[in-house]
Amino acid sequence: MNGESSVILLVEDEPAHAEIVQRTLRVSSVTNRLMYVPDGQAALDYLFRRGAYAAPGLSPRPSLILLDLCLPKLDGLEVLKIIKADSDLSSIPVIVLTASGSRQDKELAYNHHANGYLVKPLDVLRFVNLLEIHGDYWLSWNRNSLLAC
Repeated sequence: MNGESSVILLVEDEPAHAEIVQRTLRVSSVTNRLMYVPDGQAALDYLFRRGAYAAPGLSPRPSLILLDLCLPKLDGLEVLKIIKADSDLSSIPVIVLTASGSRQDKELAYNHHANGYLVKPLDVLRFVNLLEIHGDYWLSWNRNSLLAC
C-alpha cells in the first residue's frame, strides 16, 4: 500500500494468530500501524477512548478493524453490534477474522453489518496470503475507490 499510513485495530485473543498478523503486515506491502487488543472489552475501551486508551495518542482511529469472534470478556459479535450501532464508528470497515467457518456465525456477522468474513486457514502460508490480499484491498483499493466517488 502506498501513501499515508492507516491504523489497523486487531482484536485477537490468540497470541500466535496476533503474531502472524503483526509479522505479515510488517513485511508485506500493507505498511500500516497495527494496534492490538486481546479481548472485546479492550476493543471497546480503545474505540471509545476509555480507561488505558483515554489519551487520543494511545487510541488513533482505525481505518480497518480485524475482529475475532471468540473473545474473552466480550464476544466478537457483541463488539460488532456496538461498533455498527455507533454513528461515529459505524463507517469503519470491520472484517471478521476467525477460525469459525460456521454458516450461522457468518450469517450473524453479516446481519450485524460486518464488511467481510474471513476464515483463518490452518496453513500459515495461506493465512499470510489471505492477510496480504485483503489488507491491500481494504486499505488501498477500496479506500481509493471511495475517494473517487
